[in-house]
Amino acid sequence: MNTPSDSNEDPGSISDSVSSSSPVTSKGAGVATATDGQTEQGSSPLRTVLEWIVLIGAALLVAFIVKTFLFQAFYIPSDSMVPTLIRGDRVLVNKLSYKAHEPNRFDIVVFLAPKGTETDLIKDLVKRVVGLPGETIEGRDGRILINGTVIEEPFLPAGLQSRTFGPVKVPPKSYFMLGDNRPFSKDSTYFGPIEGKTFVGRVFVRIWPLNRLNLL
Repeated sequence: MNTPSDSNEDPGSISDSVSSSSPVTSKGAGVATATDGQTEQGSSPLRTVLEWIVLIGAALLVAFIVKTFLFQAFYIPSDSMVPTLIRGDRVLVNKLSYKAHEPNRFDIVVFLAPKGTETDLIKDLVKRVVGLPGETIEGRDGRILINGTVIEEPFLPAGLQSRTFGPVKVPPKSYFMLGDNRPFSKDSTYFGPIEGKTFVGRVFVRIWPLNRLNLL
């Protein structure tokens, strides 16, 4: 979140091409050529400025289109997704993912903060999709159960305990979102399932810091 060159005709060469028996014509040709050269030189700086304006405008337009419809960078301001994402990480979100398919379990998603959770600085949240539409999700004995069956979450550190909650029936077109830092994440265990229409996009790569660059 991405030179014209000027050439002047040589009046001398034009003058040399005119017969010596026509001094008036030779003088007139020389004056005319000098005037044309001055006009071209005078328009050159303006043309350069206009070209830069067009280039900058085109670059801004491309950046706007990319940010609005394709990809957007986000800064991670909290520890709710530790260890997958830590405070200060910067990630890139694909805004087209869910135009092509429905969200998948365990996708990491940026979505609009539910009413009452947003602040002046935080308008979006990042969590992981765990419960899908129509499923019943429950936190029991430190594990997550979907429709009564414990699911495996290999991205979590060994021994990490999830909160006790539910069971909760996930409404149609909604998703149950959990942070990887389960004991300290304010997620759907607080604000409930999230409607898919609030999804900004899928987090697919960590771009900063460079030593943590990685696909997600």
